[in-house]
Order: sequence, then C-alpha cells, then structure tokens
Amino acid sequence: MALQQKRILLTEDKDFGRLVYAAGGKSSGVVLLRFPASARREMAERVVRLVGELKQELFGRLVVVQPGHIRIGPRFDQ
Repeated sequence: MALQQKRILLTEDKDFGRLVYAAGGKSSGVVLLRFPASARREMAERVVRLVGELKQELFGRLVVVQPGHIRIGPRFDQ
C-alpha cells in the first residue's frame, strides 16, 4: 500500500530492510526504527525531526533511526 501511494514506510520490523535490499523489492522508502524500551519516549520526536530536516532525501532509501544516530543508505531502485 505504501508503494502504491508513494509513501515512506515507518517500521520496527527489520525484514522490510531485507526485502528492499536483499530481495530487490520495490519501495518508496523505509524508515527502520531501532529504539530499546529505555529510549522509546524519544522515538516520536526523532521521527518528526528527521522528516522535518530531510523530507525528500528519505524517498527511495533505507533509513535506520536509533537513539543518537541516523544511518541513511544509498538510493535503491524504486
């Protein structure tokens, strides 16, 4: 559904990253959230800040967001 609507998928499921890179799946972009229970309070704020700062840079990429760290992968084939 996210691909059809050209939306970025927010998930905590690592399998989406594997599907996009290893299996060559199609995606408009995936933001993988990796927050332990002790840091979950800051998760929503980090996502809002990420989208506000990077907007279009997120499309077509796998982005991993962790407390104090953001990793942005290279663009993958849409």
